[in-house]
Amino acid sequence: INNIIPIEIIEKPPSAELRAEQLDSDSLPEYEILDPIVEAYVEDDLSYQDMVAKGFEPTIIRQVITAVDRNEYKRRQAPPGVKITHRAFGKDRRLPIVNRYRQQDGN
Repeated sequence: INNIIPIEIIEKPPSAELRAEQLDSDSLPEYEILDPIVEAYVEDDLSYQDMVAKGFEPTIIRQVITAVDRNEYKRRQAPPGVKITHRAFGKDRRLPIVNRYRQQDGN
């Protein structure tokens, strides 16, 4: 298999490509920071306080939690996805999407 995916594509910075020159890192932390926070929040069901206690940056935790919760409605519009972890969006994790619901975490 010789260069099925061109190296330029592999090395290209991640982007939703919703506008020219947009990069994921413009609005999100780098994946090395983002992934463990999303995993802690979604997969491990840790609270804001639990993640702060684990040493994550409070400002970034808040940003990630807000983005995940704010986009719950998009997951409801999509068809069910494949479950590849012990806890998945959809059946395993459902949050209200009305009345501006937010979990209360004391902050």
